Amino acid sequence: MPLNRRKFLKKSAVTGAGVAVAGAAAAPAQASARPGRHPKRYSLTVMGTTDLHGHVFNWDYFKDAEYSDKAGNAMGLARVSTLVNQVRAEKGRCNTLLLDAGDTIQGTPLTYYYAKVDPITAKGGPVHPMAQAMNAIGYDAAALGNHEFNYGIETLRTFEDQLDFPLLGANAVDAKTLKPAFPPYFVKKFHVPGAPPVKVAVLGLTNPGIAIWDKAYVQGKLAFPGLEEQAAKWVPRLKALGADVVVVSAHSGSSGTSSYGDQVPFVENAAANVARQVPGIDAILVGHAHLEIPELKVTNEATGRTVVLSEPLCYAERLTVFDIELVFSKGAWQVESVAASLRDSRTVADDPKITRLLSDEHAKVVAYVNQVVGTATETLTTVDARYQDAPIIDLITKVQEDVVRAALAGTEYAELPVIAQASPFSRTSEIPAGNVTIRDLSSLYVYDNTLVAKLMTGAQIRAYLEYSAEYYVQTAVGAAVDVEKLTNAGNRPDYNYDYVSGLRYDIDVARPAGSRIRNLTYDGAALDDSRQFVLAVNNYRANGGGAFPYVASAKELWSESTEIRTRIAEWVTAKGVLDPKDFASADWRLTREGTPVF
Repeated sequence: MPLNRRKFLKKSAVTGAGVAVAGAAAAPAQASARPGRHPKRYSLTVMGTTDLHGHVFNWDYFKDAEYSDKAGNAMGLARVSTLVNQVRAEKGRCNTLLLDAGDTIQGTPLTYYYAKVDPITAKGGPVHPMAQAMNAIGYDAAALGNHEFNYGIETLRTFEDQLDFPLLGANAVDAKTLKPAFPPYFVKKFHVPGAPPVKVAVLGLTNPGIAIWDKAYVQGKLAFPGLEEQAAKWVPRLKALGADVVVVSAHSGSSGTSSYGDQVPFVENAAANVARQVPGIDAILVGHAHLEIPELKVTNEATGRTVVLSEPLCYAERLTVFDIELVFSKGAWQVESVAASLRDSRTVADDPKITRLLSDEHAKVVAYVNQVVGTATETLTTVDARYQDAPIIDLITKVQEDVVRAALAGTEYAELPVIAQASPFSRTSEIPAGNVTIRDLSSLYVYDNTLVAKLMTGAQIRAYLEYSAEYYVQTAVGAAVDVEKLTNAGNRPDYNYDYVSGLRYDIDVARPAGSRIRNLTYDGAALDDSRQFVLAVNNYRANGGGAFPYVASAKELWSESTEIRTRIAEWVTAKGVLDPKDFASADWRLTREGTPVF
């Protein structure tokens, strides 16, 4: 992955590494003051988005309608473009930077279409819609997100080449040389009449979980050290280069937690740690956690200075605005104050420039997702799937079982029982009775996960189920059951709760976590802890996502690169008719001391 092929890269005189450099901004009119009477001042505005996940328009491809939620939010880069234009008009474009904190090219049928159906990697292929939109809006730089790697390095590099701005990742390094595989930072100068220019450096940091979640693509090629470690390495270099302002764009949440246990020695959500531990940072644009944090102030332990963090809501529903005030004192620019706030996409209309630019691509994807692939005999929904065994989730496990059985046919593992895991990703997915379209099936499986077969024992499966059952809030016998408060114990998301097919078991929510799996049977008999099973599992879970026990270290028997979503569509297409009698099974139920909850 040679650094010198990127059009943004120059060699740093200090580090020798590839860095992204921008030309100086035009002179801002309001920056000067009368010499000798007042100190010179300068106002810089840094805008930021994160976790765009392929949302260009305020459109829900899964519902084939304008996007809406209970809060009345709106989303999409077309809305953000309008907000950005407003800020630039207020502040002067020459006084602004526009950044993103990662997760750009995965998440909607739009991004899937241009990765798999009409791929940007094909000879003479299209320019990615996200590249087109972000270039048109005028982004200055973006950090790498973990989902940037979901379609492989070739797709990522092609997307990178299509951008008019750099993708930053100081802690995305070559696995062999440990040198940066992407530009670590971006530098831009802002001219001030009668004073030296203000030099702004943006350090990009990504998520160390990539090493687990996309191991199939990055193992042996790229490594992802911790954010704190790499920030401590690079920020002093940026200060040595003369940076007056240091902004970090980090695809890492602020909570200090990780979802992958102790599989790697780095923290997944480390942005606040970086602020506390690394001197010299003024502001951090936070990503990855899909939270809305208008302004979070963190005190640096070494300097006592305040570092301001902000995370705009995902899907381009919000735009972060950092207002940074500088004063020229004792021959140098000093950051006097930093404040962060959010602009809301629901308060504006789409920018017609973006609408016109990508209307054709949008129309192609709408047509694609509305293709009919079969018919359903009844309506299937995920509304109660997180607390009741739902046939719509059984469809996922049935497809995974069938694919893995076929893949292992003729091998030494062909006679082993195949069981499968699946999660209730969505609380609103529905496959209606009648025609079934690609968008119906896509709404059921919203992630681009692929399928893996792992060899596990009955004892390991038992432990796996106990860990999964921690998702439920302990609820005493006789206590009222509120389904809105029954799940997400410890803030565990729905995608980290698993069904496992092919077994029968009760989950006793009256018992403490760790002792909830009761009456666990296989083929009508109590589960033999020594018996071997093949677990059909998605690659996120197989690589350790969610920190489920044993599965990451279990022997891998088979894997593929075709998305599970595609396998579901193929299965339904081959059947023609989607009938629950072909896939539904009663595998588990919630109980309290043996009495069913529902």
